Amino acid sequence: MQYDPIKKSLGNVFNKKPFLRKLFYRLLNILLLRAWHIYKHIRIWAKDKKNEPIHILDAGSGFGQYTYTLSKMSKLWQITAVDVKEEQIQDCNQFFEKIGKGDRIKFYVEDLVTYQKPDTYHAVLSVDVMEHILEDEKVFQNFAISLKKGGKLFISTPSDQGGSDVHGDADTSFIEEHVRDGYNKEDITQKLLRAGFSKVEVLYSYGTPGKISWRFSMKYPILMLGKSKLFFIILPFYYLIFFPFCLILNALDVRKKHSTGTGLIVIAEK
Repeated sequence: MQYDPIKKSLGNVFNKKPFLRKLFYRLLNILLLRAWHIYKHIRIWAKDKKNEPIHILDAGSGFGQYTYTLSKMSKLWQITAVDVKEEQIQDCNQFFEKIGKGDRIKFYVEDLVTYQKPDTYHAVLSVDVMEHILEDEKVFQNFAISLKKGGKLFISTPSDQGGSDVHGDADTSFIEEHVRDGYNKEDITQKLLRAGFSKVEVLYSYGTPGKISWRFSMKYPILMLGKSKLFFIILPFYYLIFFPFCLILNALDVRKKHSTGTGLIVIAEK
């Protein structure tokens, strides 16, 4: 199914007021297990950097929720966020100006296949983006070029172990906008090493607890919203029932080391 129209509808609901958008960001960070995993590793990296003038790239910024969360970690950090969708970029710039963060946070319309800023960033964040880009090795090269020596790349993306809800040759991706169903651990490692990274760590996310949580917190609600916008009315009651259950599953998934999983968390160093 197409995910972008649903995301646009959600954005229209929560973009009316800054406090609604902040609430939306908070809800996304709680519901999206990938956010739990990626923030866990960013906090480890950032532990001794909160008093440093760090420059971060949010590569494929979407709604801007990751940029917002990063901006709260330190007032010294400068964040550049890029995405191909002009409407979202304009909307994000307006929001961050309204909340007084426009001096150190900027959004730009850019294509990751061509975007590079040599030796600029201390860290690059790319959450659920690479599965949308066919020319992934070119993007990895651009990330490596844009990072400073010792800089870190953080990626969240589906794996080939059932990512995008694909479990066999006859299955198709749950999200139509995906150009690949998921990455093999060895495949993405080799691509990043060829791109110029010196160290690559790849971890499975969305193990058994995460897979169950994803179905109840994301897949089923998205399917309902895809059928009719009337489900926007039902959605709060749905989450009232399943939200506590999904929180417990998310916490279990983040704390456990998985031998397999439908997601990957990748940490690469230049």
